[in-house]
Amino acid sequence: MKKFRKVLDGLTTSSPGGTMGSPSSGSAAGTPTAAPTPKEIDIQETLVSENFQMCKTVRHGFPYQPTALAFDPVQKILAIGSRTGGVRILGRPGVDCYCQHESGSAVLQLQFLINEGALVTACADDTLHLWNLRQRRPAVLHSLKFNRERITFCHLPFQSKWLYVGTERGNTHIVNIESFILSGYVIMWNKAIELSTKTHPGPVVHLSDCPKDEGKLLIGFESGMIVQWDLRGKKADFRICYDEAIHSAGWHHEGKQFMCSHSDGSLSMWNLRNTLKPFQVTFPHGKIQKDGRKESCKPILKVEYKTSRSSEPFVIFSGGLSYDKAGRRPTLTIMHGKAITVLEMDYPIVEFMALCETPYNNEVQEPYAVVVLLEKDLIVVDLTQSNYPVCENPYPMDIHESPVTCTAYFADCPPNLIPILYSIGAKHKKTGFSQKEWPIAGGLWTLGCNTYPEIILTGHADGSIKFWDASAITLQMLYKLKTSKAFEKPKPVEGRAADLMEEDPFAVQMVSWCPQSRILCVVGISAHIILYRFSKYDSNTQITSLEVRLQCESEDVISPSDNENNPCFSESGSNSPQTHHHHPASPGSKTPEGNKDTIPCLKVKERMVRVPPGYQAELVIQLLWVDGEPPQQITSLDINSAYGLLAFGNCNGLAVVDCLQKTILLCMSTLDLYGGADPYQRLTRSPRRNRQSTSDFSMRGLSNLYSDSKKRFRTSYQSLTELSDNQQSIDMERSKSPTSVKGPGRKLSLPTDLKTDLDHVNGHCTSPTSQPSAGKPRVPMGPEGPRLTRRGPGRPPFRKAQSAACMEISLPVSHTEGYASRRAMLQQFHGVTMYSHDEHHSTPPYSWTDKESRENSFSRSRSSSVSSIDRDTKEAITTLQFGESYGRKNDALPNPCLWVGTSLGVALVIPMSIPADHEERMEVPVTMGPSGTVLMLKGSVLRFGFLDCMGSLIQSPYEVWRDLNGPEDPDRVRKRKLVHFSPSSSQDSCGEGHLAVVCSERQAKVILMPSQSVLFVHNITESSFVLRADVVSVSNSVCLACFCANGHIMTLSLPSLRPLMDVNYLPLTDMRIARTFCFTNGGQALYLSSPTEIQRITYSQEMCDNLQEMLGELFTPIETPEAQNRGFLKGFFGGNSHNFDREELFGEASAGKASRSLAQHIPGQAGMEGMKVAASGVVGDLARARIALDERGQRLGELEDRTALMMNSADVFSKHAHELMLKCKDKKWYQF
Repeated sequence: MKKFRKVLDGLTTSSPGGTMGSPSSGSAAGTPTAAPTPKEIDIQETLVSENFQMCKTVRHGFPYQPTALAFDPVQKILAIGSRTGGVRILGRPGVDCYCQHESGSAVLQLQFLINEGALVTACADDTLHLWNLRQRRPAVLHSLKFNRERITFCHLPFQSKWLYVGTERGNTHIVNIESFILSGYVIMWNKAIELSTKTHPGPVVHLSDCPKDEGKLLIGFESGMIVQWDLRGKKADFRICYDEAIHSAGWHHEGKQFMCSHSDGSLSMWNLRNTLKPFQVTFPHGKIQKDGRKESCKPILKVEYKTSRSSEPFVIFSGGLSYDKAGRRPTLTIMHGKAITVLEMDYPIVEFMALCETPYNNEVQEPYAVVVLLEKDLIVVDLTQSNYPVCENPYPMDIHESPVTCTAYFADCPPNLIPILYSIGAKHKKTGFSQKEWPIAGGLWTLGCNTYPEIILTGHADGSIKFWDASAITLQMLYKLKTSKAFEKPKPVEGRAADLMEEDPFAVQMVSWCPQSRILCVVGISAHIILYRFSKYDSNTQITSLEVRLQCESEDVISPSDNENNPCFSESGSNSPQTHHHHPASPGSKTPEGNKDTIPCLKVKERMVRVPPGYQAELVIQLLWVDGEPPQQITSLDINSAYGLLAFGNCNGLAVVDCLQKTILLCMSTLDLYGGADPYQRLTRSPRRNRQSTSDFSMRGLSNLYSDSKKRFRTSYQSLTELSDNQQSIDMERSKSPTSVKGPGRKLSLPTDLKTDLDHVNGHCTSPTSQPSAGKPRVPMGPEGPRLTRRGPGRPPFRKAQSAACMEISLPVSHTEGYASRRAMLQQFHGVTMYSHDEHHSTPPYSWTDKESRENSFSRSRSSSVSSIDRDTKEAITTLQFGESYGRKNDALPNPCLWVGTSLGVALVIPMSIPADHEERMEVPVTMGPSGTVLMLKGSVLRFGFLDCMGSLIQSPYEVWRDLNGPEDPDRVRKRKLVHFSPSSSQDSCGEGHLAVVCSERQAKVILMPSQSVLFVHNITESSFVLRADVVSVSNSVCLACFCANGHIMTLSLPSLRPLMDVNYLPLTDMRIARTFCFTNGGQALYLSSPTEIQRITYSQEMCDNLQEMLGELFTPIETPEAQNRGFLKGFFGGNSHNFDREELFGEASAGKASRSLAQHIPGQAGMEGMKVAASGVVGDLARARIALDERGQRLGELEDRTALMMNSADVFSKHAHELMLKCKDKKWYQF
């Protein structure tokens, strides 16, 4: 607990961060009058470093690149291995656990220790791992690394502690699961095959013990050889040499016959009585051609042979289709008696497994379902119904149904929002599922006590938006919205327009959602914005369309008549000519085909349409083509329901739209937002110089993140944001980058180089080689003539306090390939060309006095607000925020304002005048215009936040939701109900005013409003840059959370900006992470860890402490089902498998020790840590003791029941024996 004081008496009111006076203040603007400021700000901060801890919470979605599958039939939990070394363990809804191998090697095979709470994984690095599942966060107990042989197949018999391991050399090793040490018993390939065999049998592809006798091991080699090995006699019972390669095998439960699948698409049945040839060979999908020959078929990769009491056996296999039809879907075939059912799958089959009633392989299996693991889906087929329906999947496995392009995370939402969204989304659910419950129902999960409503929004490439219930670390889809329904279907185009058209023109680029007012705003890649309002009723509506020409020319001058008729400027913003175009709404206008000046990218539906309940489109805003060039991507967006305003910007400028009156209020270039308070010297510019490269890059910005790789994703496992594979396409993209333009006398202003963590973004080298620039800026020699210096009359000099907060940074020059700079990478990140250079690039000097230059040297990189701007530089709008604030220093009361952040590190404040009366608001236009307030930071501005003088977060005002389509009710108020959070509402003790938190890529500042005095400054990073930042609430306080490109996640206290946490969490290896990372309240965040998975994390110590209670339990004490009584005759004549003692055969006493060089035992380092986590605290100890007592009591009860049964059985046996003795005692021997 620490107090921070800031005494402001005697300090000047000019901002150290470059605050400018209002141009309307005349000659007094250089020395503005002092605004009312509190004499003392006394804020008691409560957050300390102990409140923060970084931890992964849960991972949602489908496992990326799956490779293996396993199922525990007693615990009823499922495990899925992936190519990246991950393991997902699933049970009932809520039981979802993610484990990761440290090596990152692909998981080849999974084996459950059935009903033992353990899992064995075999990885591609030839290592076996034993995972303990009896804790909520599984950990590795043992590892065994094979040094000389490669693992190909593993088999663990039920209730056995000896694991059979087949290798690539054809040998079979045996591992003790308890100690994870190799046995000296080895089945060598040269002993398994006949001595007369001259070729190697190949790798081991199958291992299984005979159901009739556990002492017999069936070994299948890839070449087609099958051997049954007698483990006791250490010899082969029989050997089968088949012509076709073997992929898998399966036993009949009686152990007298088995089935094999082969590479020619055939199934062979073998009987142990005669192994010279198969007694049956079938080609399930091979037809006989006219010439009498069989069709060639694809390999059958796996077959399962399961028996049933009430019907014929089930033969289930994947593959085996004929080669005659190209492009056929992957299939799963179910043969039941004479019926053959072929199930077509949407994606290739990775693995499948039949779920049976019994875990014993020598009993009738009774399969009831088949789990099928596809490349991008998980399905369960119900075998109990003849049409084999699919069970409804309760897990969120369809996040990747269309590639995710953006995310948003909202914690502590209104409690009634989730039920409403769910009720509406339930009406559109798919039907036709099996009535049977989801069979994977193991584990235990209870709703925690510290839960609150959380909602995640995901935007997708097909234009859809999904709402997910993320409460209590679960994920369930609530509602799906398709934004493409607001537009007509795009017509095919030709020529250059076809090259610029997106493959997914409706792809969602960003979303802005107000949970309180239920207003949703969506930005699409085609430079369009859709405004949605929520309604519980369907309605007939016509969508209003606004078209905006946000392409500004510095040569254009607005005539006085245009300026007078446009009510979008206040007095402070109308002193200088504005360079903007205002294009009114024209939903019914027809544009000639040849004129590309007024055409939007998409066509809005003009007719009246009937929309279902849910989110209904009300307004569509589109940017227009200009001179045959597509519009620039939208880079920022904010909407405020209380004001009824929507603001958006791109690299050309800013536009503000009145959502209630459906009119455009403001449309001007970024340069004109400064008015007379422009902090830079600018040369005359011609935006048409580099037309093609700018337009091509801007339209293809977001598509580079997913569209190219989406094509690859259908055939391979490339990243969602993978760039082009060939060097030619890389060079093409590089030619579009502003940092790759070459010309004589060119000097680049590039940012500080990235750290080595970003050296290989998507596999391409990004480390630039840079050298510092010369001492003095060079004056260019070119034909452009004298430069025009823009300096307003109210421009004060920088104060000395500014130079202390802003470092002198040299301007490096880069000549590297790939991402030549951080800015080039950020162009991919924002999906927009922020800068376009001419062939000649110059850095003009300051026009200040030498004294001011020495005191305030402010030469920074382009990411840190360069001090001189090229003729072609475009300053992008990077962030927007509506709120109650002070537009000018002399304002006494807060007014509605729009805070604007740019890519050059400039923050602007635009005050607005909004009518308070409801009727006037619908008729009187809103007036707004630049105030001249300019604040400066290093790097692009990312985020704004507002605090009152007590340090509490000020929320943006909002309108209470009301259903405009509801039935007429005289008691219901039809007027708008607004909720305002004024900065001066609870600050009687410290006067009026508030604190503005501004965060950029490199710096954070806390500014006192309205005096615009910088109270605190913190340089977040110098070697990297911030990707995401947000002001969030944690532990009943607020802090600033930042995610940097070098993988660091940091939190800073507010308002003092003290570093509270700095964790090197995740290096930015993929642009997907940068685009989808987002913070929310409660100390939580999320990002897209793979194209199919969402990873949620927390940086709150409180949530880390409660995480163990929130997670589900994977293992629950369940009694192992007893084996069926085989009967006296079956046990006598069917073999004596129960007398097989593996310990005696494989133990060290009889088999000896294995060679130390063959495999290395590695103790699990995470085992003890996992146990400590599971048993942390007194509550954990008590819980474990209670569980142990319950288990002990349960076992004692079972023992007592078994004893009673034995006594009862003994009494019955004694009674029958006595009766038999009495019956036979008087008979002679010849009477029997």
